[in-house]
Amino acid sequence: MNQQAMMKLRKLQKEMADAQKRLEQTSFTGKAGGGMVSIEMLGNHTVQKVTIDPEAVESKEDIEMLEDTIVAAFNDALKKIEEETNRVMGPFTAGLPGGFF
Repeated sequence: MNQQAMMKLRKLQKEMADAQKRLEQTSFTGKAGGGMVSIEMLGNHTVQKVTIDPEAVESKEDIEMLEDTIVAAFNDALKKIEEETNRVMGPFTAGLPGGFF
């Protein structure tokens, strides 16, 4: 590989690493139950905060529904992270054979 190609590859690797770091530090919010439950999660999948509307629990029977809503909010946050990761990292990996990086 010639020197210019190596320089381009190093630049691409640095840009990818920088983009990955920004993604990992970005906050995403997943919501479910009409906003009854929200989960804030960083792009590195670290949960930062869970917010539950106090009106979500009026009785013990509401707990199972609330648990399902928390799972849905968590999955919503994960979906947003995945979508943003694909949007940001896609240009770096477009056209590359699988597993190149």
